[in-house]
Amino acid sequence: MTGPQTRLLRGRADILGVNARVSSQETKLNRHLSGALAELGHGDGVLVCDAGMPIPDGPRVVDLAFRAGVPSFAEVLDGLLAELVVEGGTAAAEVRGANPATAELLDTRLPELHLVSHAKLKELSAGARLVVRTGEARPYANVLLRCGVFF
Repeated sequence: MTGPQTRLLRGRADILGVNARVSSQETKLNRHLSGALAELGHGDGVLVCDAGMPIPDGPRVVDLAFRAGVPSFAEVLDGLLAELVVEGGTAAAEVRGANPATAELLDTRLPELHLVSHAKLKELSAGARLVVRTGEARPYANVLLRCGVFF
C-alpha cells in the first residue's frame, strides 16, 4: 500500500503507540478480514472478542481463532487499530477485576473507553457490523470499537 492512505494508517497507528510499518510481513493475510474492514464506515461497530464471547446473529463474523490463545486478543486489537480510525470503544467493567492485563491494554490503546456490564456489552454487540473472534482464552477480553473517519 502506498500514497496518502499509507500515511494516514501510519499516522493513526503512531498516535496509538502502535508500530505501523507497512510491509509484506505485516500485511493482513486473511482475505475475509481485509474485505470486511474495507466495508466499514463511520459509526460502525467492530466487536473484537475472546473465544468464549457469545456471537450474536446478524453481524458479519471473521473467526481468526486457531487454538486457545492463538491469535491473542492483543495481537488482533493492535492489528485492527493500525488499520482503522477508531473513535472509542466499549468493554465490560468486569475486565478490571478478572483480567487486569487486558484492562491495562484497553486503557492504553483506547483513551475513549466506556465500561458497561458484560450483559450490556453482549446486548450492544448485536448492533456491531463486524465481529472478529480471536483465540484469546482469558476472560472478558472483548471490546466493541466504534469506527471514526480520517478527516
